[in-house]
Formats: sequence, C-alpha cells, structure tokens
Amino acid sequence: MLPTVEWKDGAVRLLDQSRLPEHVEFLDCRDYRTVATAIRDLRVRGAPAIGVTAAMGVALGAQEIATSEYQEFSKAIGLICEHLGATRPTAVNLFWALERMKRLVHESRMRPVEEIKRALVQESQRLLDEDVAMNKTMGQHGAKLIHDGNTILTHCNAGALATAGYGTALGVIRAAWEQGKQIRVIADETRPVLQGARLTAWELMQDNIPVTLITDNMAGSLMRQGLIHLCVVGADRIAANGDVANKIGTYSVAVLARAHNIPFYVAAPYSTIDLRTASGNDIPIEERRAEEVTSVFGIATIAPKGVAVLNPAFDVTPAEYVTAIITERGVFKPQELAQHFR
Repeated sequence: MLPTVEWKDGAVRLLDQSRLPEHVEFLDCRDYRTVATAIRDLRVRGAPAIGVTAAMGVALGAQEIATSEYQEFSKAIGLICEHLGATRPTAVNLFWALERMKRLVHESRMRPVEEIKRALVQESQRLLDEDVAMNKTMGQHGAKLIHDGNTILTHCNAGALATAGYGTALGVIRAAWEQGKQIRVIADETRPVLQGARLTAWELMQDNIPVTLITDNMAGSLMRQGLIHLCVVGADRIAANGDVANKIGTYSVAVLARAHNIPFYVAAPYSTIDLRTASGNDIPIEERRAEEVTSVFGIATIAPKGVAVLNPAFDVTPAEYVTAIITERGVFKPQELAQHFR
C-alpha cells in the first residue's frame, strides 16, 4: 500500500483520501495549520492515522517556533496542540498523540530547543513505526477468529488508509488472507462520505482480497440469508466499560449481527481505549456539515434545498453488542478492558 502519512523533505506528506479512488494524489503540508485543515477536511482520516498525523503536525509546527528559550517554546507547542486538538473531537488517538508530544517537550526541558525540535520529529516517526507494528500484531491475534471460507462484513474503512499502515479491522482480514485462508469481504458503502465504497473496496482490491460492495441497508438481508459469518470493524474511541464509538452506522450493524447470532468484533490499538471515559454516553460525537448528506462531494445535490439535516459522524455501540475487542495485547471481552489496560 502507498504510505498514508510520512515525514518527507521537511513536510508532512499525506495520501489525499478525499481524492480516492479516482485520483491518487499526495498533499505536502509545510505548516501545522495545513495539517489541521487536512485532518478536519478528511484528507486524512481514521483514528490511528489522525494520531500519527497530529504528532507530525506538532513536530512540523515546532520547526517554525523562532525562540531558543524553553518556556516560550513550550507555550508555543501548547498552542499548536490546541489548534490540532480542535479538529476532530471523537477520535481519542488524536489527543493521546498530542499528549505524548507534550510530554516529550516537558521531559526535555533541560535540553536546547533545537535538540527538542529534532527529538519531536524522531518521536513522531516512532509513533508511526509503533502503529504499523501494533497493527500487524493485532492482525495475528484477530486472524485466529476468522476461519477458512468465512465472509466478513466490515463498515467504514479501518485499513492501511486509516492507520500508519496495515490496518486494524482490515489488518485482521489482511492477516487471515496472508495465512492462506480463503475468505471474502463485504464492504458496505458507509454513507454519507462513502469510506467503504471509496476506500475499503479500493484498498482490498489493491491486495487482491475478494471484496463485494453493498449499500448500507443491505446488511440485514444478507445476514438473514446466511451470507455473512462475522463482522469486524474499527473504533475511534472505546470507553472504560467497553462501549465503542465508531463511524455512524456501526451500531446498526452490531444490532443486526446480534439479531442473527453473528459475532461482532472490534479491532483497535491500546491508544483507542480511553479509560478516563466511563461509558459511551460520555464520548463527544462530532457533528459535521449538512452538505455531506445533501450532496455527494458537493457535486450532485440529492436533497431539496433547505431541508433540515442531522449528520453525526459517529455512533456508540454498547458493550453488550460487542463479542470481543481485538488489540495488540490480545483479544478481550469488553468488560475486561479496565483490568488489562490500566
């Protein structure tokens, strides 16, 4: 797969996911404000990828700070983190990555500022490398739950495009495929921004993994016919009680899976588990622009002008609907998270 995000020639280079699948284009961000705009406008998306991108945004912003005095430098870093943190409120990986970068600055307070700037670039690269390694480990754990001949339903995109590489939910699927298991994937389109249709289908086709695209409202019928054997999705935040916030429509898939006795798995790294958030009721849900619903990428209008619109980007699936959560540390029941991830 092409790199989702990387530090290249003093810039943060992003695979522009708003242009896929028709155009494979890269965006070079040369200041942290451009990075923030790219996150907000979904040119990079997926909780782990947002975290890595934000970390690189901090490192990029640090290079612009024109002071050798630590207190001034630290204050400027804090403002950069606030700006990046205001882009997407639901994905906890964003805030986890920003806190890690701020912690490095604090722990480096006795070092020269120029040295701290270099260290921030190195730390952002470390986050990227760690994410890929975690995803591959997660994939090995999750692949044990997939059997030869299974058909897997996935919602939205939780693949290499949503991470620094390999993927969470698609990493599980990718690992099973690499083990030689003959599997098929059903990707729902994931309205309103169509991440399943545009990104998941494209990504799986790049790896020659069999994939079939369906509209969001077809899943229940296919489950009733016995054409889906399990569901694997990603997550943007997991509360301490195991409630899962993920792309809007995930809850509907989980309810349908429960009604048809189909396992519903969530794949996510440790950085997605937010033990400070007690339950899904406490997770902030991002509300996005009405135009995402009333038109398709601003080109084709599909609704009457002036109609009222709701456009929450995420929903919360209660822990009771989640069969297990796949992490780089193993596979756990939702109620086991607080015990294993303190």
